[in-house]
Amino acid sequence: MQNVAIAMKSEKCMPTWVPESAQLYLAHTEAGEPIRALAREIGTHASTVLRRIRSFETRRDDLLVDDALRRLGRHYAPKNRAGSPPKETDMAQPANIQSISPSDSRFEKDSLRILRRLCEAGAVLAVAMDMEKAVVVRDGDSGSSTKTAVVDREIAEAIALKEWIACDAPGRISRYHITRAGRTALNRMVAQMENAASGFAEAQVAFDGAPVFPECEEAMGDSAGKRSRYNMAESPLIALARRRDREGAPFLADELVRAGERLREDFELSLIGSSVTQNWDQFLTGSIDGAARVGGGTPGGSASARQRLDMALRDLGPGLSDIAIKCCCQLEGLERAEKRMGWSARSGKIVLRIALQRLKRHYEMLGDAGGMIG
Repeated sequence: MQNVAIAMKSEKCMPTWVPESAQLYLAHTEAGEPIRALAREIGTHASTVLRRIRSFETRRDDLLVDDALRRLGRHYAPKNRAGSPPKETDMAQPANIQSISPSDSRFEKDSLRILRRLCEAGAVLAVAMDMEKAVVVRDGDSGSSTKTAVVDREIAEAIALKEWIACDAPGRISRYHITRAGRTALNRMVAQMENAASGFAEAQVAFDGAPVFPECEEAMGDSAGKRSRYNMAESPLIALARRRDREGAPFLADELVRAGERLREDFELSLIGSSVTQNWDQFLTGSIDGAARVGGGTPGGSASARQRLDMALRDLGPGLSDIAIKCCCQLEGLERAEKRMGWSARSGKIVLRIALQRLKRHYEMLGDAGGMIG
């Protein structure tokens, strides 16, 4: 992405995730840069810049887009309008962009997590004006709703600014669905993960030895060298929940699905900002045997998520924790999990249901904290 250099009146530039059209809009409205000057800076016609600026002006009816532009607008020094002498309040320095908007790495990891959730059938992102967090909710076949993810408001604003989500009917609580551009972006990020898992990871390892995509760690150890693909519209857990037993009842009750989703959310949150380089098979063994700990020394929500994940896996114990991680968190199909663990065919779904029942009891014992997502 080409940054609009003329708009940058401070030493720090916008994160690369900010669309160029948004930078042009902010440069014109917040920094007071003429449209012709912006056109010369990026090498295009003034009418093109005007059209792009107007397109963002019309998008300010969107709650998240408007809040995102307000947040980024604080990066610019206040304008002296109509030639009036500057007020004492106008002498304040522009806000540091790193303190008011998510970094590129944080945006990439959180957007990947949320877009994957929004690809599930019936999933929407709900947000209200007074909410500090946005919530991903999935409507089930029985009419019930399940909360599957929670994300900071600033991340939701950034995703909306990039037109990866859209709201058709704004209201007191706005519900956003994933757009075609969002699905394309998700496919690109998943392809990067698969490239890392298939042998290109050496070029994508950070200086501290942590992979750019820690989610691929376990897949990189696979002899096939490739991560199994899955239908992003539903997880293996949701597909299994649609099955019926002999009496016609769902094979997995809604509360069991919610328990599995709770574990998956902690798993995904624990990967954010993580520099843990062991694969999850070693993590499981160490977690149960007491030889390893997760979350030590890492501040923030990811440390808490790793601690909650560790507690849940310890409660499940060997075998049950293996199938829960593989099917609920790593989204492996039951047949693949059975083969990798050396189990007989069609035994995995029984063990998984037992694991989910144990997991449900674990979260119930935690009280109110056990029902939280994120």
